[in-house]
Amino acid sequence: MKSKNKKQKFRVGVLMGGKSIEREVSFNSGRTICDHLDTQRYEIIPIFQTVEGTLYLLPWHFLHRGKICDFAHRLEDEATKITWDSLADLIDFAYLAMHGRFAEDGTLQGMLEVLGIPYLGAKVRGSAVGIEKGLQKNFLHINGIKTPHSVELSVHEAETITPDKLIQRLADNNLSLPCVVKPVHEGSSLGVTVVHREQQLLPALTHACAIDPTKKQNVIIEEYISGKEFVCIVLQKKDSNDWFALPITHVIAETNTHLFDYDQKYMPGRATKITPAPFSPAEHENITKTCIRVAQSLEYHTTARIDGFLTNNGDVVIIDPNILTGMAPSSFIFNQAAEHGMSHTDLINYFIERELCYYGKSIPNNPELTKKDNDMIGANKEKIRVGVLLGGDSHEREISLESGRNVCYKLSPHKYDVTPIFVDETMKLYKLNQKLLVKNSTREIAGLVTPDIEIKWAQLPDNFDFIFLGLHGGRGENGAVQGTLEMLGLPYNGPGIFASALCIDKYKTNAFLRSKGFDVPSSQIITKDTWQEKNNDQKLDFLTNTILKDLTFPLIVKPHDDGCSVMVDKATNQAELLTQIDKHFTTEKTTVMLEEFIQGLELTCGVIGNDNITILPASQAIANKGILSIEEKFLPGQGENQTPAPLPTSARKLLEKTLASAYKTVNCSGYARIDCFYQDAHQSPTGKERIVLLEFNTLPGLTPATCLFHQAAEIGLKPMELIDTIVSLGFEQHKKAAVTKMKAQKQGLEQETIHST
Repeated sequence: MKSKNKKQKFRVGVLMGGKSIEREVSFNSGRTICDHLDTQRYEIIPIFQTVEGTLYLLPWHFLHRGKICDFAHRLEDEATKITWDSLADLIDFAYLAMHGRFAEDGTLQGMLEVLGIPYLGAKVRGSAVGIEKGLQKNFLHINGIKTPHSVELSVHEAETITPDKLIQRLADNNLSLPCVVKPVHEGSSLGVTVVHREQQLLPALTHACAIDPTKKQNVIIEEYISGKEFVCIVLQKKDSNDWFALPITHVIAETNTHLFDYDQKYMPGRATKITPAPFSPAEHENITKTCIRVAQSLEYHTTARIDGFLTNNGDVVIIDPNILTGMAPSSFIFNQAAEHGMSHTDLINYFIERELCYYGKSIPNNPELTKKDNDMIGANKEKIRVGVLLGGDSHEREISLESGRNVCYKLSPHKYDVTPIFVDETMKLYKLNQKLLVKNSTREIAGLVTPDIEIKWAQLPDNFDFIFLGLHGGRGENGAVQGTLEMLGLPYNGPGIFASALCIDKYKTNAFLRSKGFDVPSSQIITKDTWQEKNNDQKLDFLTNTILKDLTFPLIVKPHDDGCSVMVDKATNQAELLTQIDKHFTTEKTTVMLEEFIQGLELTCGVIGNDNITILPASQAIANKGILSIEEKFLPGQGENQTPAPLPTSARKLLEKTLASAYKTVNCSGYARIDCFYQDAHQSPTGKERIVLLEFNTLPGLTPATCLFHQAAEIGLKPMELIDTIVSLGFEQHKKAAVTKMKAQKQGLEQETIHST
């Protein structure tokens, strides 16, 4: 039952997951909403719906998982199951972070209407049209809004039509190649194919029709539109039904892809997304007026995302209206809102307040809570000034942007005064505002920074008490930046110079650990000069007589100084190995590492601490193709991490002992993530279970769904608490180092005095 206690905060239920094939994108959106909801005003109630339709109050320790299957099997035992009927007693407002069928088609909206729960977005009729692409076109045509010419095929037609009849059907509807084939009910570019040749048509139909394995659907074939692709998000004013548009985004798909696909939408740094779009005032006005008419024609509510093209002759052609938009941390809506002067929290507050105004409701005032919150803020007037470095000069700069941005959002605003600092490829520093922080890629930020926001390295101590390194790879992780901060006397997170300089080089780290008695894979290094001075026959002889004397297939081919699965391949024979080494040296890399392929349970494990070390519960990293790809690490719905890993007790104890010893051996401090393999007695060549150390990550990723957050959650640490712990450990380590240095200096002076006496 609802509590009658007036002191209770307004309860916002964030609905995520769902029954559609966009459930992973929904989970990503829901996590972001929970991260940015104003906890001074609202109580957050995460609510997860499984693909079967069951509702659960989602435990917070599942919220930052990377993929639904990472926790779905644990819901029955660890989450509270609820029913739709109980929802009205649990929440005051439903923030819809669901996407696709059953969420954007009137189904969910109808349920909430019956239950009498206010909710975000289009109501039943607008939602019923909101995901049905054929109906959308009809309503838009009635209102004089242009869409691509198209023809819709039923499921039966899509499965039975012959190539000749299909070509004739296209001709009858004034369609020719290239064309776009898409399912009627899906978003996120799922099931969409750009067809250039007739023989591609039937496979594209089959793909679109069956993209949702639970229910086949009609297919639309439409003309391929050339021009400038845009995304326009429109909002309704708080106190009226009038609409206004946020600054438009110009989308440029990657070269030769012909389609802004799922990977480009959600993978860090992919495609080009320019906000505000470089359109003329007349073009901007034409697009915004058209998109507002779209929202009005389809009876959308509070917000809508309208995708379309500005053609070469100036026409605005609408390709995909959406009643809700994805809300990942750097999604279109947050980019555009930032240009409008709104933070993530501002925008979410706006949506809730606007909807409550529509429902004739308001957030009840709670004087006691307000006083308590003000007292808490007042008690921390002297905030710790933290500069968060992100970007950098390595291949991992896009992941660094994701990590650094997330750290900025996870540092408590009541304790820290946070400034994002962009590190460009030449290692220059620039202070970022919210507009720049939410940009899609480092190349976009690099093109927008100006001399007036540059800050010199020597100025950091005057502006900050602590530097949080959100950098990965390159000079950000190899000891160079660490040395710089040591010289400046600034505390920072993570290991010091030695551990950073050693662990960035996987080959030397393994050699060092092997010399200390640890199990590591066998490996060899080949330099670019050695390789390229040989012809193909000589290369094969070199591999046979030198490399393969100590290593056997399969082999891992990778850089010795990069992370995030950048340029990692697996070779099963000499021909593949030859090709992969050649490909590796087409880059700027001057060295390639060949490593023994280890059979066993692949694990990744966070370690936190300075003198007192905590080994976090390990995650099992499951690779679909034998080696983890960057997509499996960072693309929503890809990859799988089971935390805690399914290890027997003896293996867990061996793992903890081995990792603690290795952490100390390489002189790590603060935190790190260690990748390794567990081999049982049958898999191990020694006949005994063992841990094979793969690599150290001294500045591991801190993206919203990183495995470090999963692992910390298993021991009761929330993401904000983990970040706070990392900062505290940084202060502790550098205070200890300062004391040690002072003692050494004092001892040196005493000895000098004795000597002179």
